[in-house]
Amino acid sequence: MVAGIHVLAAAMEDEGWRPALLVGVGRGGLAPGVYLSHRMNLPLVSIDHSTRIAPFGAELIAVLAERTRAGEQLLFVEDINDSGRTIGEIRAALAAQGAIDANIRFAVLIDNRLSAQRVEYRARTIDRSLDKDWFVFPWEAMAPLEKLAEEAMEVPERIA
Repeated sequence: MVAGIHVLAAAMEDEGWRPALLVGVGRGGLAPGVYLSHRMNLPLVSIDHSTRIAPFGAELIAVLAERTRAGEQLLFVEDINDSGRTIGEIRAALAAQGAIDANIRFAVLIDNRLSAQRVEYRARTIDRSLDKDWFVFPWEAMAPLEKLAEEAMEVPERIA
């Protein structure tokens, strides 16, 4: 994971793009967001997407959309862009609040080239039609094996 963080930071540095704020997407993007925040010396906020408790995410989405309208560039950090569902939901929520799309980018450790969503920065690219591995990130390894298996089977075609 640390090597992946360096790859993401270097890609932004190489093109001269520097966000004003990092947004770690809960849960999977929080750990990489913290690492990237330290690597790039940037502030980090978290958006609680995984709980689906609307006020936690909706209030911050409105604030973040306003920041993009004020000209700030934001980088959303996730662990994996697999199906693209999470990233798509966040993009749609931001758009609904009038966010300026040109000021929003996404970075992931693993990017599925077959995903419904595109990201600007990735540490590694996979092709789900060929790579059926279920990735368990270090922060997920704390979960009981039954929970990991349950999550892997949420979309069986990803790993079948």
